[in-house]
Amino acid sequence: MAFKKLRQSSTSVLRRKHTTYGDELAFASKEEFIEQYNTALKEEIGKDFESCTTPDRYALLAKLVANKARAIETETSRANIEQNKKKVYYFSLEFLPGKFLDNYLMNLGVRDMVAEAIDDMGGSYQEICDYERDPGLGSGGLGRLAACFMDSIAHNGVAGFGNGMRYRYGLFKQVIENGVQHEEVDDWANHRFPWETRKPESAVRVRFGGEVVRHEDETGKYWFSWEGGDYVRAVPYDIPILAYGGKGATRLRLWSAEPHREDFDLDAFNRGDYGAAIQKRAEAEAISYILYPNDSTPQGKLLRLKQEYLFTAAGLASIIRNYKQEHKLADGSPDWTHFKDHIAIHTNDTHPALAGPELMRILVDEEGLDWDEAWEQVVGAVSYTNHTVMPEALEKWPIEMFRELLPRVYNFIEEINRRYHDSFDTSLPDWQELFAKTSILWDGEVRMANLSVICGHSVNGVASIHTEILKDDVLKEFYQLTPEKFNNKTNGITHRRFLAECNRPLSGLITEAIGDGWMDDANELEKLEAFADDSAFLEKITQAKLENKQALARFVHDTIGVSIDPNSMLDVQVKRMHAYKRQLLNALKIIELHNRMIEDPNFDCQPTTFLFAGKAAANYAFAKDVIRLIHGLADVINSDPRVRDRLKVVFVPNFSVSSAQKIYPAADIGEQISTAGTEASGTSNMKLMINGAITLGTLDGANVEIYERLGDENMEIFGMRAHEVVELQNSYYYSWDEYNADRQGLGCVIDRLVDGSYASLNGGFEGIFSQLMEHNDVNFVLRDFRPYVNAWEHLAQLYQNEPERWARMSLLNTARAGFFSSDRTIAQYSSDIWNA
Repeated sequence: MAFKKLRQSSTSVLRRKHTTYGDELAFASKEEFIEQYNTALKEEIGKDFESCTTPDRYALLAKLVANKARAIETETSRANIEQNKKKVYYFSLEFLPGKFLDNYLMNLGVRDMVAEAIDDMGGSYQEICDYERDPGLGSGGLGRLAACFMDSIAHNGVAGFGNGMRYRYGLFKQVIENGVQHEEVDDWANHRFPWETRKPESAVRVRFGGEVVRHEDETGKYWFSWEGGDYVRAVPYDIPILAYGGKGATRLRLWSAEPHREDFDLDAFNRGDYGAAIQKRAEAEAISYILYPNDSTPQGKLLRLKQEYLFTAAGLASIIRNYKQEHKLADGSPDWTHFKDHIAIHTNDTHPALAGPELMRILVDEEGLDWDEAWEQVVGAVSYTNHTVMPEALEKWPIEMFRELLPRVYNFIEEINRRYHDSFDTSLPDWQELFAKTSILWDGEVRMANLSVICGHSVNGVASIHTEILKDDVLKEFYQLTPEKFNNKTNGITHRRFLAECNRPLSGLITEAIGDGWMDDANELEKLEAFADDSAFLEKITQAKLENKQALARFVHDTIGVSIDPNSMLDVQVKRMHAYKRQLLNALKIIELHNRMIEDPNFDCQPTTFLFAGKAAANYAFAKDVIRLIHGLADVINSDPRVRDRLKVVFVPNFSVSSAQKIYPAADIGEQISTAGTEASGTSNMKLMINGAITLGTLDGANVEIYERLGDENMEIFGMRAHEVVELQNSYYYSWDEYNADRQGLGCVIDRLVDGSYASLNGGFEGIFSQLMEHNDVNFVLRDFRPYVNAWEHLAQLYQNEPERWARMSLLNTARAGFFSSDRTIAQYSSDIWNA
């Protein structure tokens, strides 16, 4: 059919639409905005717009928008209290929100108007937005998921709040030198960040160390108190999270560790021992310096545990303080009987697992409830999301260290475990083995996943295959004992940030075709299917992709000085560097393509740019070696005159939300190639899908559910299935067999790792060779290699020979991505788990 618009909308309509609390806060006109902006600049800085620097212009514009967001959050909070909404607290050690300014102006419906106004004033809106820094509050998928959830909590009208840590130096800034990853301090907090408000009046004292003292009165009644030790002051920083349309907002609360009092040793200072003079301050502040400090040493483990307890204990103290003010009985005492009816506490992975025993400690020790009363409220309030299928990744802490750092909390864990043991059904076959697998305390360790399951009423996985693996393997004993606790909540993404905000060419085309209702309800993207056979519309899809690739090419050149051809096929793998995610498999494919191009001048390969991005953990040698290999490939291939017009390899350093927002819209192929059965869900697959990239992947994580919606016609699946991986793990696999069976192909590729072919930057890759050949390729890279290369070649031929079919596939990926909106995920959490 001929391309025609289904519905028309305009920016002016968007500015008026959906606003509940924001009508009086939105800028009514461009002229009103210019007046307010100029006035603020003169009052705050004493300069007019022309005289201000870009940092000045950013700081004042962000302050105006942040103030509006805070006002909406305040009004939303008041309304939630009046409506007696159940409150949901989402505890996560990571939140990775990305930049705020452009996102909030979009949510307020004034982005285009503000951009036009700044241009009229002689400035650059894009330059102002580019000045903003990504806050270093997360490391990858876990933190980005939490941030997407905050957006959807606000959008869906849930009375929800985020609770996390404010890391002064984030994870790290990734710097590449001669192909080698180096870690530098991410000093994001020293950059202007007007979105947060420090709330010292809401600070909480958190205790570490000390001892537990038993008390007994004359009647024989006894109780315990936690005494002594050291205190740290947890100070909250609040960030408003604005809903689309300005129709509401919620709050992300991040805790920073400070000394309990001004710990300055004047005597030490006067005798010249300056380090000792500030030692207490340094020890306290170190707790919130870095996300995921290296835990390969006892000191690192201790710091990690301090982090996890501090943000959990401070968050719970804040919840209890507010609850006691808002829910009182007729006599003025707190209504503890209905705590679980008013409060939901969700723990994102095992980092906040101490929520259960710490809440028990507060209710029993501080509020005077008896054990059974408190336990009913704790289990009814707490729920847990698991994010891993790897048993070795489940957190465990040495009992001795734990007990010394948190003696009273350990008492409660011990008692929870004792009661769990005493109530265990000993009539079950092999009950001793079941108990051994599910006990919290075992073999000198505190097992945090077991603690999370026992202390909550719900356990969920994050993709259908992941949840089944939890039931059948990782937590199978718990599933056997309490199947009613287990459920699936497939992850989602906020399509407003990862399509509407970051992909202006495509989102504009979508709105022109079907209206802007998809911004509120991602399921409306299905209306795009009406254009699947419209050649004119498909050509517009292709042009939008080209525009995004041109923008990415400029970004890559500005970032690393490498030129890429926007007309080449863009193959993208951007995610945390890890063996099971198999960036190595991708790199080996590139070696094969390079070999074939050199050996066969007639080899017809679609010109392709392979783009990688992702950080390796600072102490993860193998992942760093893979980064080094990718740079070795780039160094050789990009300078090889025989192939450089057909093959290009680039690595974008310091992957972040803002760089992701430039990469996803431009991608033609999204690589999701983890070993089947190892990826819990993944969300880059969803972000690439909604931007029209074609998935090349295994049936792992959320790829399974993407495949259910797209089928073989619109994505490319290869490799072993999860059950086949398990069968191979339990039978016979020898990586040299794979090598010898394909000696001229795969074997030659493996040889290139150690023959110096790509060692021009920083040496060879004997460590990678060893993992594949001497440690027997635990992630089955070699077994999946040939099916993977064949699948890639099939996609490359489609891209090269059938451009309209490719555009149709791209359109259908976007059209069927609505299910993967985090709005849907949060709606399911709200109804099935939180009862909110």
